[in-house]
Amino acid sequence: MKQITDLQGTFTLHNGVAMPYFGLGVYLSEDGQEVVNAVKWAIEAGYRHVDTASIYNNEEGVGRGIKESPEARENIFVVSKVWNNDQGYDSTLKAFDASMKRLDLDYLDLYLVHWPVAGKYKETWKALEQLYKEKRVRAIGVSNFLQHHLEDLMTGVEIVPMVNQMEFHPYLVQQELLDFCQKHQIQYEAWSPMMQGKIFGMETFQKLAKKYGKSIAQVVLRWNLQKGVITIPKSSKRERIIANADIFDFALEEEDVKYLDSMDRGQRFGPDPDNFDF
Repeated sequence: MKQITDLQGTFTLHNGVAMPYFGLGVYLSEDGQEVVNAVKWAIEAGYRHVDTASIYNNEEGVGRGIKESPEARENIFVVSKVWNNDQGYDSTLKAFDASMKRLDLDYLDLYLVHWPVAGKYKETWKALEQLYKEKRVRAIGVSNFLQHHLEDLMTGVEIVPMVNQMEFHPYLVQQELLDFCQKHQIQYEAWSPMMQGKIFGMETFQKLAKKYGKSIAQVVLRWNLQKGVITIPKSSKRERIIANADIFDFALEEEDVKYLDSMDRGQRFGPDPDNFDF
């Protein structure tokens, strides 16, 4: 098991870059004061990792939140993603420039291909490799890539993705994909760890929360980390941002980790990477 110590702990990517294993997701956080506050509160609470995307339409607010926080820029791991209709070599480079302008940053810590757009993601990846070589990005990766997408991408690339950000929760563990990523030193990362809120009404999780004297969210996020999966729960509420990160004073017993693994039913709450039309 990877070492989990505290909120500022990191997992090391295959190029040696240290990526904080716990971060703030800002999907659906409104641009402007809402996302600015969320970023500032998270950094104040000790978070050192913020995950956005061009399609979230809040990069500007994320950049402002980082600027307005007293923490030095180099201590904050900032992630964004290229959207589907910007994919392709030249258009990805343009999209990256536009993101950087909105974020008002000199470099990005991690840039991801948001979805595996058929016929385009290889050219998109070449653009990411170029950005990486130019040191405008410290790490590059993908999001929503299944094993066959990764295998296809990895034929003929110079750089293997450093990260794969996937829908990940007890109903969608995809252990084979996890194992594949681990074998190729691709760091796995979770989105939608709470099953879009469905997790909160389920008795199984209520029992586990009671057992550990923690909230359901805290139990699930702890499970993510114990699986070696980076997690970025989203919230724009200060108390939730603080509570989500309060997971470093307990550990799930191995049998409970296995029990949560065993709940896997291949059920998605988000789009299917093999069948999306956006």
